[in-house]
This record gives sequence, C-alpha cells and structure tokens, in this order.
Amino acid sequence: MQFYIGLHQTRLAKSFQRCFISVNILKQRVSDFEVQDWIMDSGAFTELARHGAFTFPVDEYARAIERWAGCGNLEMAVTQDYMCEPFMLERTGMAAREHQELTIRRYDQLLRLSPVPIMPVLQGYQPEEYITHLGMYGARLTEGMRVGVGSICKRNSNPRAIVDVLHGIKRERPDLRLHGFGLKTTALHNAYIVSLLHSADSMAWSYAARREGRDPNGLAEATGFRDKVQIGLARKSHQLEFVA
Repeated sequence: MQFYIGLHQTRLAKSFQRCFISVNILKQRVSDFEVQDWIMDSGAFTELARHGAFTFPVDEYARAIERWAGCGNLEMAVTQDYMCEPFMLERTGMAAREHQELTIRRYDQLLRLSPVPIMPVLQGYQPEEYITHLGMYGARLTEGMRVGVGSICKRNSNPRAIVDVLHGIKRERPDLRLHGFGLKTTALHNAYIVSLLHSADSMAWSYAARREGRDPNGLAEATGFRDKVQIGLARKSHQLEFVA
C-alpha cells in the first residue's frame, strides 16, 4: 500500500516521496512549491462542515488544479464529494442519496474541466450504501481505476467498520484500487485493511502533536509518523505473506 503524508505546510512537501495536500492551503499561495508525487484534496470535508455547502465552485477548483499541476508530479485531484456521516447529512439538510448524486454530478463536471486525472469517491455510511453508489457510477468506474472511499476517517477507532465497507466494495469490484482518506494508525496497523487498500493518506501526526503540545507543523513530527507507518506496512506485508 502506498502512503501519502498529509501536509498543511507546502514547505515540507519536498522532503517526502508522496504527499496529500488540500487545495484549501493553496488558495492564498502565489508562487510554485517543491514537491515530488502528490494528490490534491478538494477540501470537501472542511467546506461542508463549515458551510453546509460548497463555496468553491467546480470551475474554480478546476482552475486551481491547472494552476498547481506544474508543481512536481500531480497524480490526481480528488473530486468534490459529499460525505454521508449522519452529522454531515444533518449539516446539509439532505439525504444520503442526494449526497451520492451530487458527488457524481460534480465528478462529471470536473472531468470535463480538469487537466489531470480526477479521483472519484464512493460515498455512503453503511456498507450497502457504498455498493449502491458503485451502481450509480456505472461505467464511469473503469477497470483498475483508483477510487477514493469516503466517510471512513471518523471510524478509525472501529477498524471492523472500515473492514466491512472496504470488503463490501472489493467483493463487488475487486479490480478497483481503493484509497482510504484520513486514516490513523489504528487502521493503518490493521493488516486486513492494508491488504484491501491501494493507497491511503493521513494527517494524524499533526493532530497528535498539537494535542500533546509539540510542533504540529514540524518536519520531524511528519517524518517520524511517515517512518512509523512505513515500518508498520512492511511488517503487515510479511504477516500477510506468512499467512498466505
């Protein structure tokens, strides 16, 4: 599984092989920055949690993607998805089905405008809702496509719930290369979760550092977390090989 370190300081990006950077931190930036391989996040969670709607139109997001595509290797940009956790549905006042439909609508719009590949996102809360969303995407999800799995970051304390979602998706579409958003070590240290994912990102290092009175923007903190995850992934790989 490929791990992308989540960053909200672009000055750190050059120090990592893979980064996950939100468009929100690029809005006020003018100059280019050094970065290697990276994925741009749409900042959708922050938008919906703060405003209950997107204040960042699709065409504006597409222009941001085009602006920053020349920095390093921008592999993909995540679509502007609508999360389906109960608190998010309450925030927007809509039903899960509406969130799923809007996620696909924005994906379709962004595909026509973006100069780089767009990562579609499967949304739901119960495992069967993700399967329903798979069907709603239909032929859009081609063989071997990289696809994000939304609304799982708040379940890090319950790896079983994450396994149920991922396993359900893979049972229907084993070819899809799934990306897990915002996972913590409780999930990243679960060998079965790791085996179901192609990639994942996390900014848990920053939250932990802030909570424990350390530097939430420090290179040492980010590097230490990245190394801890990579060591854990190597161990999980050996465990799975042994089981096989």
